[in-house]
Amino acid sequence: MTQASTVLMIDMSRSMFLRGCFLAAKKVAIALDSLIRSQYPRDSLYVVGFSNYAVELKPQTLPQLALNDYVYGTNMQHGFQLARSLLARHRGNRQVIMITDGEPTAHLREDGRALFSYPPTYETIQQTLSEVKRCTRDRIVINTFMLERGPYLTEFINQMTRINKGRAFFVSPDRLGEYILVDYVSGKQRRRASNRSRARIA
Repeated sequence: MTQASTVLMIDMSRSMFLRGCFLAAKKVAIALDSLIRSQYPRDSLYVVGFSNYAVELKPQTLPQLALNDYVYGTNMQHGFQLARSLLARHRGNRQVIMITDGEPTAHLREDGRALFSYPPTYETIQQTLSEVKRCTRDRIVINTFMLERGPYLTEFINQMTRINKGRAFFVSPDRLGEYILVDYVSGKQRRRASNRSRARIA
């Protein structure tokens, strides 16, 4: 079966904790890690948390993560940048699954420091979309699971999906795991069917 490499990007901004969304996202990460280890051991999974900065997280450390009252910012730009770096190690099917409840409100300046602003600035939006274009150029598909229906988030995700051609879903936190796990398995089945079709044609 075709190997797949995935980066699960989890929004760790303050609102995710306060709205109770982060617990759902954390459970999904643990469940997806377990699914891949048991059913698809040739696949690769990375977990990236992003708030003012993005950082790679080890799945075994997820249960200990808790709210940090002093962290603001939703730095998707840095998250996509880190995801691209991790996926560059792999060939075949590569994807980013992003879980978020808000539009990007931070990006990295030229000196590497995060600049936060709410509402988000034009520069933050453009810097983030530039990173989406780089992912698209590298043939990395971005699928987004939105836990809120805010107009600014919706508009941004619409722009992002027009560039990347990935998919976007509005889901409630209590159904997040169901959507992501089913979508992951369905994606494996779609790719397997596509590969069989190409093999028959060849």
